[in-house]
Amino acid sequence: MAHPAYPHLFQPLDLGFTQLANRLVMGSMHTGMEDFFWHYGELAAYFAERAESGIGLMITGGISPNHAGWVSPMAGEMRHIGHAAAHRRITAAVHGAGQGESKICMQILHAGRYGYHPFIVGPSDKASPITPFRPRRLSERAIRRTIADYIRAARLARRAGYDGVEIMGSEGYLLNQFLAPRVNDRRDAYGGSREARQRIVSEIVAGIRAAVGPDFIIVYRLSMLELVEDGQSWDDIVALAQAVEAAGATLINTGIGWHEARVPTIVTRVPRAAFAEVTAKLKGAVALPLITTNRINDPGVAEALLASGTADMVSMARPFLADPAFAQKARDNRAADINTCIACNQACLDHTFKWQRASCLVNPRAGYETRLNFPPAATPKRVAVVGAGPAGLEAAMRCGQRGHSVVLFEQQAAIGGQFRLARAIPGKEEFAETLRYYERRLIQTGVDCRLNTTAGVEALAADFDTVILATGVVPRVPDIDGIDHAKVISYAQLVSGERRAGARVAIIGAGGIGFDVAEYLTHERPAPAEDRQRFFAEWGVDPTFDAPAGLVPPAPAPSPREVILCQRSTHKPGRDLGKTSGWAHRASLRHKQVETLVGVAYERIDDDGLHVRVDETARCLAVDHVVVCAGQERRRDLLGGLTARIGRKRVHVIGGAARAAELDAKRAIREAAELAARL
Repeated sequence: MAHPAYPHLFQPLDLGFTQLANRLVMGSMHTGMEDFFWHYGELAAYFAERAESGIGLMITGGISPNHAGWVSPMAGEMRHIGHAAAHRRITAAVHGAGQGESKICMQILHAGRYGYHPFIVGPSDKASPITPFRPRRLSERAIRRTIADYIRAARLARRAGYDGVEIMGSEGYLLNQFLAPRVNDRRDAYGGSREARQRIVSEIVAGIRAAVGPDFIIVYRLSMLELVEDGQSWDDIVALAQAVEAAGATLINTGIGWHEARVPTIVTRVPRAAFAEVTAKLKGAVALPLITTNRINDPGVAEALLASGTADMVSMARPFLADPAFAQKARDNRAADINTCIACNQACLDHTFKWQRASCLVNPRAGYETRLNFPPAATPKRVAVVGAGPAGLEAAMRCGQRGHSVVLFEQQAAIGGQFRLARAIPGKEEFAETLRYYERRLIQTGVDCRLNTTAGVEALAADFDTVILATGVVPRVPDIDGIDHAKVISYAQLVSGERRAGARVAIIGAGGIGFDVAEYLTHERPAPAEDRQRFFAEWGVDPTFDAPAGLVPPAPAPSPREVILCQRSTHKPGRDLGKTSGWAHRASLRHKQVETLVGVAYERIDDDGLHVRVDETARCLAVDHVVVCAGQERRRDLLGGLTARIGRKRVHVIGGAARAAELDAKRAIREAAELAARL
């Protein structure tokens, strides 16, 4: 029987030798647990919790076929029977979860020149911009050994209990490097012509099919949109898809962009399903089922893609970090209960590229399923949570989930705190989804939410066993002559809509909030994140995908204002922004011709504007308004009185109230969750 809300999403897919229960794919994510076998118990729990929800097909993080293919030193490998034995713990957990309907593939990933170690190899010795190491050029003999290593890895994956493998052929990793003229300058059997550049892929897929037999899933992750100069043409991509089909692949998954591309592809500023049409463009060229991907985080979007014939399956990776029960909630018509991925990258990809375990800002349990849990409280307490920003919301919800009697106090008329401001920033519209999720969870967990209410020391001390102060921050007011001038606006006043800025604006402070305010001032609605065509124009993507590698000259909309971003320090503005998203923030402001000044000494603000000194040179910035983004200060006005009345053990301070240095929702939510688990 078809699902009433998602008839296509929950339709089985017959692969001939096996059937997938539905059209959902949990795409590959490197968690950091893949690299060492002693973490495999935790990795098994991570996959099992998601398999419990009934995902049709799951794909592991990348596993290298040999040492040279490591992404980082000592990365996970599949080279011998000992490796296969360790992986059985993972496959058994997945196959034993829920109704046993989830299938799992191991991704074989050779990093090529993207590896972060001195043993990297590639089709040429051309270095990449994302690692300091220069690759060794593979000889033809070494290429044949590498092909054999891929085949061995697939054979061992089958022995480990996997239902199949995914061959990583996109995102600029080794196979993608062979395919693109920008890296492959060979003139032998594996370079030069299109057929020669594609030969390694055909031989790997055909070799794996011969080794594993006809009843094993082979997914090929095909780079359909390179987004880098001198990449593959569309004709190249079609020819490769047909070669992969002929060699024996079962499914083709969509790959978008290279890691060195200067077009954002997965961060929150990218519109939902922005690149799905490139998958549809391949339809008809091959008979294999096609999987579409990138910035799909909602079951309604996934259903629409399948219903329109854009693809046969939909891959979502980070949404299953954010909510392991995504599939079950959709199946139960509870999409409003899904903890939506906001594509912030802060705890997943940013962690991965810093060699830390991947988790999730909105779900700090991700990756810590065996360590961070919320069982019913042995002794329920009366708990007061003061402040309904991210930290307070998480603390209240988790304490309520455990069975404590919780009252959440918030002075404002709505929940959200700094998150409520953040959702107004162009490119951060998804943050509203987190507040929607918390609103529902507060009701479901029985939290008494009291808005427009100021909590006092006497009542808190008298009525509650435990008080959690999540009172957040207030904007810091810098000591500048004229800071009370009518031209001055705080970032909170601006973003909340309380005040509007004129045509020329100076921003004091170039941290994360300063960059957000600059985005707010330089974009008009609909923002590129809300409109695919505006996004493609902003970043130079051909909406027809016919241009080489999908690139055309960028044509960003002009800024409605002149903006000058100022900072006291002399380091590069935005240096401390997220590792995988900061570059896009900086590029976005360049598109809008935002002027940046570093090493600024602020002298005064008057009718003429903001007077500064830069490199010992006096300058008056003749602006209509000055927006202050000069950091925050902790709000802890209740702390002293409470600790005096009820003692330190009954009072807990979390989030911005604990540490105000550059707002950090990831830390705030994790602190709240860990505290709730201990109470």
